[in-house]
Amino acid sequence: MDMAKTGGAAPGLLGVLGGMGPLATLDFMHKLLAATPAASDQEHVPVLVSSIPQVPDRTAAFRGEGASPLPAMIESGRRLVDAGAGLIVMPCNTAHLWFEPLQQALGLPMLHLVDAAIEQAIARTGAGAPLGLLATDATIASGLYLNRAPAGAGLHWLLPTAREMIEQVMPGIEAVKAGDRVRGAALLGAAAAALATRGARALVLGCTEIPLVLDDGCSPVPTIDATAALAQRCVAWSRGQRAAGVLAT
Repeated sequence: MDMAKTGGAAPGLLGVLGGMGPLATLDFMHKLLAATPAASDQEHVPVLVSSIPQVPDRTAAFRGEGASPLPAMIESGRRLVDAGAGLIVMPCNTAHLWFEPLQQALGLPMLHLVDAAIEQAIARTGAGAPLGLLATDATIASGLYLNRAPAGAGLHWLLPTAREMIEQVMPGIEAVKAGDRVRGAALLGAAAAALATRGARALVLGCTEIPLVLDDGCSPVPTIDATAALAQRCVAWSRGQRAAGVLAT
């Protein structure tokens, strides 16, 4: 990256376009720290976070029931660009429905959260394993995960039923956003159990609120945490950039 353009920003400076929702952004930051092999402050990933929760609801926009979130996402992302970020990520699955126009508007490299999750799912379960998907109805209906898998991966997706989405998954996600983790865990745990009963060998947690109440410790089958998968990719990118910066001096 042209250092003159970024005002001399440090190599490996990560920009997090957050606020969708705020709790999920904090969870991503915790997982970024956990994924970093650091023995001192200076070895951690340099991060800029723009957590502006007033981005219009992504699921409502997909349904045609609300304003597009794209202008607000661009405005929030430009804060990161102007501050010198070299890479931008969004710890929100449904926001990735606007990934391509957002990246075009910001003009910086971005990592795709769904790619990170699918790569980890294949690594953990192998090609062809039945995978349960827990996500917002917009993420599922749009095919964001179903259509993103690389050619030849042979993934077999198991989805919640319409009733499970209405009675368990969406209310569970909304409960977590509202701070009611007990109710969220109960509802999302029931949806996870239903997918496991139907043959899922692992569950892809395709909404960044879900890992806040569901993980390997309380799920009937192993979980693929998209938030953690993205954090791991970010650490690898930042460490690589900083190593290259040191070598170039």
